[in-house]
Amino acid sequence: MTQTVPSFWRRHRVFKWTLIAASSLFVVLFIMFAVVARRAEPFLRERVISGLAERFHARVELDNFKVVLGNSLHGEWGLWAEGKGLRIWPPQKAVNSPGLLISSNEPLIRLRSFRFHIPLRLHIAWPLHISSVRLAGLSVHIPPRAHATEIPKKQLSRPTLLAAASIFGRVQIDRVLCTDTDLVIEPGKPGKVPLRFAIAHLTLDSIASDGSMHFQAELTNPRPPGVIQSSGIFGPWVVDDPGASSVAGTYSFHNADLSVFHGIAGILSSTGSYRGILRELVVDGEANVPDFRLTRANNPMQLHTLYHAIVDGTNGDTRLEPVNATLGHSSFVARGTIIGVHTSESTDHIPGHDIALTVGGANTHVEDFLRLATNGSKPLLTGDLAFNASLHIPPGDSDVQKRLELQGHFNLDHVEFTNDKMQGRVRELSLRAQGHPGQAKSEKNDPAPNNPVQSSMNGNFTMQQGIITLPNLVYAVPGADIHLHGTYAIDSGAIDFNGKARMKATVSQMVGGWKGLLLKAADPFFKKDGAGAEFPIHVGGTRDNPDFGLDLNGMKSTSPQSPGGSSQTHPQSPLQH
Repeated sequence: MTQTVPSFWRRHRVFKWTLIAASSLFVVLFIMFAVVARRAEPFLRERVISGLAERFHARVELDNFKVVLGNSLHGEWGLWAEGKGLRIWPPQKAVNSPGLLISSNEPLIRLRSFRFHIPLRLHIAWPLHISSVRLAGLSVHIPPRAHATEIPKKQLSRPTLLAAASIFGRVQIDRVLCTDTDLVIEPGKPGKVPLRFAIAHLTLDSIASDGSMHFQAELTNPRPPGVIQSSGIFGPWVVDDPGASSVAGTYSFHNADLSVFHGIAGILSSTGSYRGILRELVVDGEANVPDFRLTRANNPMQLHTLYHAIVDGTNGDTRLEPVNATLGHSSFVARGTIIGVHTSESTDHIPGHDIALTVGGANTHVEDFLRLATNGSKPLLTGDLAFNASLHIPPGDSDVQKRLELQGHFNLDHVEFTNDKMQGRVRELSLRAQGHPGQAKSEKNDPAPNNPVQSSMNGNFTMQQGIITLPNLVYAVPGADIHLHGTYAIDSGAIDFNGKARMKATVSQMVGGWKGLLLKAADPFFKKDGAGAEFPIHVGGTRDNPDFGLDLNGMKSTSPQSPGGSSQTHPQSPLQH
């Protein structure tokens, strides 16, 4: 007879009933937790709204809020709180308050969604401790100070210092993780542009009880385009006056393409540090552009700068105090302001900047600056340059070279022209002016003499629309001083100067030989104010094909008159030999 074996559950009835009891208890507990979560939902919603309203002294709206039971990323059971469509309207300004609290038609803060986890081991009493809060689609819009509306001061219950991490009321939060953040600061002055920051990732942690916190941010710079990495300490955030909020940190900015600014090009990298309050940040850093160039000339030059600046973080206005720059082998110093303004020329609604600087250098090389701005591989001349100038670049979409305005004074020593023809004429002029016409003739066709003549220049200058104007240029070579006025076109290289040349030697000494003997009678006609000879001259042509010679029209206008009133004909000028 076959014996029937009892089933597993019959043989383990105790285990069976234990499992049933445990399952029932789990279901009951789950239902209880769900009920707790359900009942906690209006409580938490109220705490979020009331906490924010208390912090901002403003109206708070929340479209959707729910609480569900679940475990955290670390496996800890608790309540997940999720909200969508949060709006915080700007607060109002208290009577006699110096702060910013503002009334506006635009919400101060918009938040697409937020999410945080409350462990069940925590007591429901306040404050709660939350390890992290995740924010998505945060948009902060700070109106200008001018939009403030006064309300009785007694309605403000206490100072409004906001720790950004306590955004959900009286809650202790260790970390806030933000993605897709947009910050817009409206200007307080007409004609200025809003300051906008697109922050891809922002992490706030090590949050102190006074509202300060460590941050790490990655934001996109619109012009020139690139990603800025920054970290430091921020806060506390001052609701009454955001510009008074303190911040300190470091930043790096790499691979920024300068070609978005019409007329210039190059890839910029910059690093530095900053400290202070948002309205007055002290920034120290350096920037490097290994291939800086003006697009019309397209001659890349190494540009390196060390700068100390005061930046108004609420509108982007910058005072440079100073910038120590090196272009090629030339070092110079710049000071001034960069102000953001609206521009009627802009076709893409991108704000422009008005740049006003004073620039000076005591030991620079003129060829570095000319090479940057000159078409072709050779600048007009080389030499040691000392200068002081005011520089202005108004906003606009046209090339920087066309908008650039310069006005100043310069001294140029050890000048040599890169064009052999022009440098040869300079040497010939110098030798004849010293009374050595024979040597001038023997070296006339020598492109590289043993002792090249070095000259000097000084004068005032202006530059507009790519044209350099020199109203009182003094050009000196051994034996001669030449006074000129005229223009030089950077793009085309066109030269147009008129003036006079004063020589140490007389006309007959400059010509020499038998021709010089014949010209002795003409010496008195050319002597003037202590000079052995003085001639009106003209320098024309182009940078590559210059024309340097006697201004016959000038000679006729200044020549002695014959008794009959007609202009006396002068012999051939020694400048034309």
